[in-house]
Amino acid sequence: MQTLIALLALAGSSALAAPAPATPSIPFQQFTLPNGLHVILSEDHTAPLVGVEVAYDVGSKDEKPGRTGFAHLFEHLMFQGTEHLPKGEADRLIEAAGGTSNGSTSDDRTQYWEQVPSNALEQMLFIQAERMGHLLPTLDQAKLDNQREVVRNERRENYEMRPYGLAWKALLENLWNPEFPYHWQTIGSHEDLQAASLADVKEFFHRWYGPGNASLAIVGDIDPVKTRALVEKYFGGIPRADPPQREVAPPVPLTAEKRVTLQDDVQLPRLYLAWQTPKAYADGDAALDLLGDILANGKSSRLQKRLVMDDRIAQNVMAGQQSQDLAGMFLVIATPKPGTRVDRLVTVIDEEIARIARDGPTAEELQRAKNRIEAQVIFSLEPVGGFGGRAAHLNSYYWERGDPGYLGKDLERYRAVTPADVRAAAATWLANTHRVRLTVVPRMPTPSIVSPQPAQEAR
Repeated sequence: MQTLIALLALAGSSALAAPAPATPSIPFQQFTLPNGLHVILSEDHTAPLVGVEVAYDVGSKDEKPGRTGFAHLFEHLMFQGTEHLPKGEADRLIEAAGGTSNGSTSDDRTQYWEQVPSNALEQMLFIQAERMGHLLPTLDQAKLDNQREVVRNERRENYEMRPYGLAWKALLENLWNPEFPYHWQTIGSHEDLQAASLADVKEFFHRWYGPGNASLAIVGDIDPVKTRALVEKYFGGIPRADPPQREVAPPVPLTAEKRVTLQDDVQLPRLYLAWQTPKAYADGDAALDLLGDILANGKSSRLQKRLVMDDRIAQNVMAGQQSQDLAGMFLVIATPKPGTRVDRLVTVIDEEIARIARDGPTAEELQRAKNRIEAQVIFSLEPVGGFGGRAAHLNSYYWERGDPGYLGKDLERYRAVTPADVRAAAATWLANTHRVRLTVVPRMPTPSIVSPQPAQEAR
């Protein structure tokens, strides 16, 4: 694989300028069917594989208070069979072809993908078209009840029964106002899932899962002309559905530090610091991504070195920018060593943030962070399908930037960041206490109640 960042070590009295780094791109063509389905094709005959992904522009941000968890619920319902595809048949077809498949739901988007040998492409398009156009006739109360319980058990397993599992829920509820759709978890609440009727769920599908709110990416060993004909064959007959209109309440900025303490069945406390930050691709977003790397990625990063390696007061620490469609969040998480107070971690973290907000990072720190981000992007482009593969990149850039080929521009915005930009981002967004400070502490034992013993008479 060609190295993106070329470092020249030149001997002699004259220095030559390093060549500009190569900018990767994914060749593609795109078109839109009359029913509104956006389609992206990317031809690559390197291996006889094809990745197929349908990305719906719907996530938990499109739910309402009291009706949360629907987008994630449909991630499950989409695998429960359709009008012409009995339950389990899609999995059988994919496994028989030697392929893999999965789906995911986030605050902003829902994806369903397959990666299979290229001779199984037509079957994958049939499966995806069935989910989009022929799911509702077979969606009955029994399926809803069954998958609702599956999701509720998933919530118990991944959040309620997992150490520190409810910290994320507490963070979101305190960082964002109740009307803002990042206030609740993607998985929803037990109460909302229980209250969902079959009519509620079907209405949600009608609103968000039509062809006008979807993008189909097909990447790999394909003939674009034949592939387009297959797309028209399987998806062209699905009735048109225009993209739904959105009305989103804006986030309310924090004006002070909110301190929250959460008891859990854990051995050690854990600290979470969260700030409201810019949304994806906004000014400061790329600088904050790089700042997270500089602070906590690797043993030489500032917080790792100070908290874990030098002072030895933390078991671990991580930091990063989570940028999304509507807003961003910068998060620092640290677990103290036994006997260390959480307040001491907060002091050190604040000192390091204040130092970088005052002086900025070194050129070496910033270049190392840029190299890591570029390497991550390049490695993610190896698979044609799957989570974060080329099909996912094309769909994501289409929804986020209106341009499936935005990859090069995305990398350029990181390359353009200067030490002064990182310093300004830290000073603007993090060097204040307008944040949520959440501490998870070991649960206090319930005091035992000793019943008084009746007085005994002497014999």
